[in-house]
Amino acid sequence: MDRNLILAIALSMGVLLVWDIFIAGPQREAQQEALRAKQAEQAETIASNDDAEMLGGGAAVDDKKQTVEEALATAGNRVKIKTDTVEGSINLNGGRLDDLVLLQYHQETDETSPPIRLLSPSETEHGHFVQQGWMMGRENATNAVWELKEGSVLTPSTPITLTRTKGDLVFEKKISIDDKYMFKVEQRVTNNSASERTLRSYATVTQRNTPEDYRNFMILHEGPLGVIGNTLYERKYKTLTKNKDKKVNASGEGGWVGITNKNWLAAAIPPSDMQIEAHLLNRGDKTDPIFEAFYLMPSEVIAPGQSVDITSYIFGGPKDVDLLQSYEAPVEKGGLNVRDFDKAVDWGHLFFLTRPIFYTLNFFGDLTGNFGIAILILTLCIKLILFPVANKGYESMSKMKKLQPEIKKLQEKYADDKMKLQQEMMALYKKEKMNPLAGCLPILLQMPIFYALYKTLFVTIELRHQPFLYISDLSAPDPTTIFNLFGLLPFDPTVLPLIGGMLAIGVLPVMMGIAMWFQTKLNPPPADPVQAQIFALMPFIFVFIFAPFAAGLVLYWFWNTALSILQQWLIMKKNGVSIDWGERFKLPGAKKDAAGDAK
Repeated sequence: MDRNLILAIALSMGVLLVWDIFIAGPQREAQQEALRAKQAEQAETIASNDDAEMLGGGAAVDDKKQTVEEALATAGNRVKIKTDTVEGSINLNGGRLDDLVLLQYHQETDETSPPIRLLSPSETEHGHFVQQGWMMGRENATNAVWELKEGSVLTPSTPITLTRTKGDLVFEKKISIDDKYMFKVEQRVTNNSASERTLRSYATVTQRNTPEDYRNFMILHEGPLGVIGNTLYERKYKTLTKNKDKKVNASGEGGWVGITNKNWLAAAIPPSDMQIEAHLLNRGDKTDPIFEAFYLMPSEVIAPGQSVDITSYIFGGPKDVDLLQSYEAPVEKGGLNVRDFDKAVDWGHLFFLTRPIFYTLNFFGDLTGNFGIAILILTLCIKLILFPVANKGYESMSKMKKLQPEIKKLQEKYADDKMKLQQEMMALYKKEKMNPLAGCLPILLQMPIFYALYKTLFVTIELRHQPFLYISDLSAPDPTTIFNLFGLLPFDPTVLPLIGGMLAIGVLPVMMGIAMWFQTKLNPPPADPVQAQIFALMPFIFVFIFAPFAAGLVLYWFWNTALSILQQWLIMKKNGVSIDWGERFKLPGAKKDAAGDAK
């Protein structure tokens, strides 16, 4: 009975969770987007669709597709960028940032592997770049050629200045970079004509096609996004590819726009006190999409002989939460006052769980210097928080076990009268002052926490390439497999066609399965033989389910199960529940003698 209740409630909660993720969640998001769209339509300052499309044309993407090496070799004059964290170049054709490599992040755990390339020229198949400039009427000069006026190589200590002339207008860009991943762009326009000129400043982040490593994860946002005013707007690559009408038009004071992938972000940041009009869209088509996130600033009227100055920023780097939040800080505290910059990380609908879990994990990771140990400590913290509830649940399960003989008698006595059986069992529970549902609480509370931890490990970069014992990357699946004796045999069974993915069962998933099997043995099997067989198979099924998950997540579940076993055993002992270890852990098929002992 108690197992049936536990199974029913656990399955019900699972259905509710799946319903929320796949149906209710998207419906809420659709309603919110509809409200945002309505607000955007009512905004008087919003740019027209024609203006948006015209600006998009400024971030010109060439039809000819080249390799990165070919594009860099034929792109004309460039100004090099060199710091301890990044290197690349600024293209003087358009004055755009389209060549950026992140030196401290590599494609593989081996540090000799190539570093991560974040930005690449527009001529490449997956061109990704950022550009800032000025529009005059319906004319923009995103392909105009700039000249290097001051400086030679952009470093944290040596800014550069670019200049160009358009008739009687003189444009200047002074570009500097900090010791991390933020570019500062100080723009000036001088009107040397005899009449007023009206210009608008803009910035755009462009991604041609989807990134090479794009995999369309359901629980992760990848694509254009931005914080406009106080609101976060997101559009997935897949959404804009399927339906270009899903674009975002919004306005607000301050914020930022950008394009994000799993671990990386390219963003354009206007002055924090400036009203902006922002757009997230696909300017291409389904076969060759061109994703853009850009903003327009209010028109500036420049009198004859006068100049206008605007300071804005470009970010190109990892979505490290501490780094993003450092730029959120006020200017007087060393930041840039970038609003909600850490929302570039997809915290999800359960942000009230994912954020605390991340902060705790990150704290212990920094404290111990190892995120594997941090996961073990985090698990202990969660167990301590849930300790009172778990104790009541395990006490209820212990009492239930003590009642098994009486329940079995009732089942035999009322085998043909199910209603009477239920009544007698409820009377027995009431007499013993026991709530059969209390045993479900530990399971129910673990479900949202487990999902939040899964989300946290998946969307944050902090665990990327972090080692623990034999594991080189806690954010990736266990690298070993039982089918080559955990690396002792010189072949990789996971490369086999069709079945290879099912053979990636490493040490941690196996240990987790053993721990789960051990835990099931602490509880009496269900009276129903079919249910008993299902429960007996669950640990083995979970081994295959968990094998592709991040090793950090499997480590959490294994350690959590081990602690639960210890806790449950102590509570059973405290409540006087005897454990016949020989009977519980006998091998399948073992025969019993006349006395019932396993042989």
